Amino acid sequence: MSGMTGFESHAGPISARWPSQRLSSLCDEQLQQFERDGFLVGLDVLSTDDVHELTQRLERLGSELECHQDLLYEIEAAWLERPGEVVLHFLGAWRVDEMFHDLIYHPAITHPCAQLLKTPRLRFWHDQVFWKPVRHPGAVPWHQDYAYWTRTAPAAHITMFISVDEMGPDNGGLEYVPGSHGWGLLPQQEFGGDMNALLDSLSQSQRTSFRPEPVILKAGQASIHHSHLVHGSRANTSDRPRRGVVLNFIADGVKVADDSEPLLKGVPIIPAGQPVAGEFFPIVLDLDARE
Repeated sequence: MSGMTGFESHAGPISARWPSQRLSSLCDEQLQQFERDGFLVGLDVLSTDDVHELTQRLERLGSELECHQDLLYEIEAAWLERPGEVVLHFLGAWRVDEMFHDLIYHPAITHPCAQLLKTPRLRFWHDQVFWKPVRHPGAVPWHQDYAYWTRTAPAAHITMFISVDEMGPDNGGLEYVPGSHGWGLLPQQEFGGDMNALLDSLSQSQRTSFRPEPVILKAGQASIHHSHLVHGSRANTSDRPRRGVVLNFIADGVKVADDSEPLLKGVPIIPAGQPVAGEFFPIVLDLDARE
């Protein structure tokens, strides 16, 4: 991979790590729910053994973050300054660890995302890890993902959140605002800022419709949400950690809208107007190639 990662790739369009996995389609009811609400919850992705291995690798990665700063795209600056108050958040684990790398090709992940984006060719955008230790006060403010991604267009992005631990309201789990993906683009929010700052930007009708729903997942299950869906998470008040791996994808053909700086740290600049492509943004599913 041209020195892009610190290991040799073990994955292809269908990862060798999960050879028994097959492409599966979302049903019409799920597709209609996503159109209406902007999210789906409770998708089975990882086995118990997968979760155990991923947890071990995540623990090791978390203890060695400083050693991987050259490969990681970002370690949340607010967390570095206030680790006791701000949620640990970092990007680029797929460049550091083999399993995180291979995960982006997992059929149970790529196929639903491609189906919801209505694209035969799904391209990887970037990964994230969110980590809330036990009894940690850190919250992730209400926000829309695409507010941070406007340097690429059109908005053909989608996100899968894979829960490493059992997740619910008590340990600071995700909360989604149903239907908010239809509100248009709202202002970007500061990661370590006020949980409710976004509410100041909502219209009266949006405030009336602002009814967050908790996302409840077992370890190894996932949720998928629209790039404009308003979501966030509160403090972890439990004695259980809340860790999640986030995989963001785009439809092949999304272009760079602003080339004033790299899309991600250490990634070569792609000229404005050109498609997002290259080894840092691989095709992870190509349905046309399977015909």
